[in-house]
Amino acid sequence: MTAANTAVSAAESVTAADRHPFVARVREYAERVLRPEALSTDRDGVTREVIAELAALGLLNHQAPREYGGLDIDRNTDRRLHEIIAGACFNTWLVWAQHAPMAERIVESRKPGEPVSELAERILRGELVLGAGVSDVRRFPDHYIAAERASGGWIFTGAISWVSGWGLNNALTVAAVERQTETVVTALVPVSDRTHSVGPLRLGAVAGSKTARVELDDVFVPDEHVLSAQSLETTRFNDIGTASDARGHHFGLAETVLRELEQSGHPLAQDVAATWRPRIARIRSTAYELSDEAIAAGGGPHRIGERLATKVASGEALSTITRALLIARAGRGLSGDDTAQLHARSALFVLVQGQTTDVRRAQLAELAR
Repeated sequence: MTAANTAVSAAESVTAADRHPFVARVREYAERVLRPEALSTDRDGVTREVIAELAALGLLNHQAPREYGGLDIDRNTDRRLHEIIAGACFNTWLVWAQHAPMAERIVESRKPGEPVSELAERILRGELVLGAGVSDVRRFPDHYIAAERASGGWIFTGAISWVSGWGLNNALTVAAVERQTETVVTALVPVSDRTHSVGPLRLGAVAGSKTARVELDDVFVPDEHVLSAQSLETTRFNDIGTASDARGHHFGLAETVLRELEQSGHPLAQDVAATWRPRIARIRSTAYELSDEAIAAGGGPHRIGERLATKVASGEALSTITRALLIARAGRGLSGDDTAQLHARSALFVLVQGQTTDVRRAQLAELAR
């Protein structure tokens, strides 16, 4: 099978997940609840009611094993869920996406023959919502969460730069670094009086995601809550795929913008959609194929140049079609009650989310051509 055929197969498998009954239920909810409220959610924030509805749908443990009440959803079906939720409400997607992948991470950390901790089990059962504080590792040694070994566990100290869903989450996934050995300790940290916000961040995009800077005040983390302890080198190797690939939320947002261009009364706006829909379909196919191939090859920098180029192409496509929607809506598109400006700001977020030095270099190099 050629790379091109593999790419088509990967994308078709994601689209085919629409036939899964769970995906159908999520799509119905997204269209009925999330999409109509996307503007107000951006203004007022994701609510506890929405989190409860996601939990009731099974979206807080859809990747968990069935022994914990999960659905053990596969990778391509999960990608489709990310596309659907991001396309309906990008703020809700961001809060949910901090939590969604952790069931798989917890299961991978489980020692053979040993039960998971009570906290981990509640997460696997979809009873608790996680926030994420893992990206500061990328800035080590300039800024990071410090880990210090203690009897029976670790002490975590420092300020997490970004935690989305603050006030909604019951616990955090935190990556801290033991400086002397450069060991990265990733653990589950319950929200408590030692984990406090130092103020919400005034974001120009995804303002409804309730993103805050969170201080950890000498938090004791017992060994049973530790998911992994590995070298900084290994952590950065594993992070390449997270930061360097175009992923489902890119294409969910793109689908929403293309749909709105197609529904526009302006023939040239419809022409923009007709031009860009097949281009974005090719980017989507390539992105999923490259990601799958890299995973099969053991991760890391496998075909990294092509993966970065695909991510850059995805960001540029989003920038272009959201500009087109703003233009088609004329001055109305800049109004706070118009989705054009919401999608344009979400596209800006995609450009900087998870940005590493390599991603930034690739983006700027393309713009400098």
